[in-house]
Amino acid sequence: MPTFSAPDGTLLAHHSIGDGPPLVCLPGGPMRASAYLGDLGGLSAHRRLVMLDLRGTGESEVPEDVSSYRCDRLVGDVEALRERLGVERIDLLAHCAGANLAAAYVRRYPERVGRLVLVTPSPIGVGIAVGVDDRLALARLREGEPWFGEAFAALEEVAAGRGTDRHWAAVAPFFHGRWDAAAQALDAADAEQRNSEAAGVFGGEGAFDPEGTRAAFGRFGAPVLVLAGEVDLNSPPGAMGEYAALFPDTRTRFVVQPGAGHHPWLDDPDRFVEAVAGFLG
Repeated sequence: MPTFSAPDGTLLAHHSIGDGPPLVCLPGGPMRASAYLGDLGGLSAHRRLVMLDLRGTGESEVPEDVSSYRCDRLVGDVEALRERLGVERIDLLAHCAGANLAAAYVRRYPERVGRLVLVTPSPIGVGIAVGVDDRLALARLREGEPWFGEAFAALEEVAAGRGTDRHWAAVAPFFHGRWDAAAQALDAADAEQRNSEAAGVFGGEGAFDPEGTRAAFGRFGAPVLVLAGEVDLNSPPGAMGEYAALFPDTRTRFVVQPGAGHHPWLDDPDRFVEAVAGFLG
């Protein structure tokens, strides 16, 4: 397991899968170990995936200063990984909350990014809000699913601000294109793979600067792919279209993967790999 030192001396781990030019992958969660990404549906056949375990997750050390879990303070860890890889620029892939870290990295080091892939990105860091009605409308598209009744009733409780742990567990199928054994296993592993303390700090006060990030995106000159899942309740396609529009039109590709939820590489690996590998070239 390769390791390297963060700027503050915290020992960080990364895991490499496949061969070829590196593609640095930032996990979501927030603050979930990178193991849940697997090999991104077989993307490792096209690129060497360099999966970063963020500080305090997976095989990386817990930092002495827990405030260093804040999103904007993790940027130095990504830059240290780039230096460890010995490349002038990195191609960067980020999932969900990891996109907030990728955005902060782009803002600080735009010249260090060759290509940027944002997979069902969290829109919090750029100030895009997803309305309750939008989520409920998207959820109703799944009405034919055998789990729909219980899950939708729980979703209504969550939307009304009355959600309990039981309700959140019941809505899990809405975040997957298929609620099969693989999706259930990924969902069940979240409790073990996520650092709850770190997750609480990740988005704390001062972590995000939506206005500054939007301005940085508008100046960003590298190619960008924003990939959304058609039925993703967390990052709905409408919000993802708004996200993609923050980048220069001529350098940006926006793809909605049919039938996919929040983890599109799990729902249809072939379609996911085709979109991402095609973009990366």
